[in-house]
Amino acid sequence: MNYLVIDMTHGGVKIAITLAKEGKNVLAYDIYNTLNDIDAKMLSIYNVDLIQLSDLAGFLGDMNIIYPIHMPLSFKDITMHNPDLNYTFQTHHEIICELLRDWGNDIPKIEVTGVKGKTSTVFMLKEILADKNPLILSSLGAMLFEDGKKILLKSNISIAPANIKETIDLAYKIANPICKIADGIVESKNLRKYDSAIFESSLGVSGIGDVGVLLNIAEDYPIAKTKSSASKAKKQVFRCNTVVCQKEAYDTYYYDVTHDKVNTFSLTDENSNLYLTDVTYTLDKTKIDIIYNNVKTVNDNVISGKLSLNAFAPGKHNVSNFLGAILTALSLEIPEDYIINRIQNYKGIPGRTNKRQIGHITLIEEINPGINTKAIEESINMISDFDDYLIAIGGDYGITCEEINEKKVSEFLNNLNCDIILTGDVGGSIYKKMSKKCKLIKDYHEIYNIALKSNKNLLFIYRSDYRKLKQR
Repeated sequence: MNYLVIDMTHGGVKIAITLAKEGKNVLAYDIYNTLNDIDAKMLSIYNVDLIQLSDLAGFLGDMNIIYPIHMPLSFKDITMHNPDLNYTFQTHHEIICELLRDWGNDIPKIEVTGVKGKTSTVFMLKEILADKNPLILSSLGAMLFEDGKKILLKSNISIAPANIKETIDLAYKIANPICKIADGIVESKNLRKYDSAIFESSLGVSGIGDVGVLLNIAEDYPIAKTKSSASKAKKQVFRCNTVVCQKEAYDTYYYDVTHDKVNTFSLTDENSNLYLTDVTYTLDKTKIDIIYNNVKTVNDNVISGKLSLNAFAPGKHNVSNFLGAILTALSLEIPEDYIINRIQNYKGIPGRTNKRQIGHITLIEEINPGINTKAIEESINMISDFDDYLIAIGGDYGITCEEINEKKVSEFLNNLNCDIILTGDVGGSIYKKMSKKCKLIKDYHEIYNIALKSNKNLLFIYRSDYRKLKQR
C-alpha cells in the first residue's frame, strides 16, 4: 500500500512522518507550495518522497490518498493521472483518528467544532475539568494545565487535525525528557502530566472524542472552492461516541443522521435535551436557569434535572456557548455542583469576549479571527445603553473562510443611535458603504484614547489575524 499525503501546509508533514515511522511507504504532495527547508529535510530523513500528481502515472497497485477536508481538488483531478490504481481516500481527520486509536482510552477527551465560539467553549470546559489537568489545543496555542498552572507547549500552531497529534507529542516530550546516563541515552519513565484532553477543530473533528461538540452553524460558508461547505465538513462530529449539538444546527443540517447518542441544546427550543428557561444579562455576571432532559452519557446512562448558575456571558452567543459546555460536562457525568462552581471561574479570554477596566472606563473586547456579520450584530446587542458606549469595529481580511457582508453590517450600523468608530481594512470597507456619519481611524490604538477622553465605555469588535499574536 502506498500513502499519498496531500497538503503540507495544514499538518501534512506531521501525518506523513508519523505514517513513515510506522513503516509505511509514504509520498507527499505540497499542493500550496509552502514547504520550508526544515520540513523538507524531515521528510527526506524519513524517506517521504515529494511528488507531483502527474508522478502517479509511475505507480502500480494500491494508493491511499490522505487529503484535507477543504481540498480544492476533486477525486477525479487526482485519479485522472493513473486511473488503473486501486484508490482509497481518507481525510486528515480520519487518519488522525486511526493513528490515535490506542491513545487516551483512560481519560475524558472532548473535540470542539462550530462556526463560532470554539475557543471560548474550550476554555469554559478547561475550567470545568481543571482538576484533571487538561491538555488543550486551541487557536490560542497548544498547552496543558498542571495543578492550575499553564504550561505552554507551542504558541504558533493551527487547529488543523494533525496538530492534535502534535500537541500530544509535545506533551509527551515535556513529561518524558531524554535522560543521559553512563551507559548511553535512555528515555525516562513513561509519564503523563494530564488526565483529560480538549481539542478545538475548525472543520469537523477527528472522532477520537468521547464527546464531540458542534456549537453552531452560524454561517454555512463554502469551502474547497465551493465544492463543499462548513456544515458538510462539521458533520464529522458524528464520528464521536457521544455528540453535543446545537438544536437549530441539528434540525437544519443533520436531521437525517443516525447516531445513538446525540444531545442537543438551545436557547429557546424546549424539545432539545438542554434549554434555557430564564436568563438575566449583565456585563459582569449573567444568571442562567437551565432544564435538561434525557441526556445520554458516555457511560450509557440517561439523566435529567435542572440547575441555576452565574457566568460571564454578556450576550446570547456567550450563553449559547455555556449551554454547549454544560451539556458536554453533563454528558461526561460531571456532577451538577461541580459544574456550577467551576464554570464561575471563566472570566473570558484575551482575544475573545473579554471585559476589563482602563482607567475610569469599561472596555469590552471582541477580538477574534472569526468575527463576521452575525458576530458583530450579537456583540452590539450586548449593550443596553448606547449613551454610555462608543462602538469601534475593524480588523483584517483574508484570515478565515467566513467573510463579512459589508452591506448588511453598514445597514445595521446606520440604524444605531450611538457613536461609531471604524478602523483597519474591515472598517475602511464598511465606511465606504455607510450613510451615517462616523469616524475612520487608521491606528486602532487611538480608539482607546478617544474613549478615555470622551469619558465613555468602549465596545471594541476587531477581526484579527491569527499571526498577529498580540491581537489574538
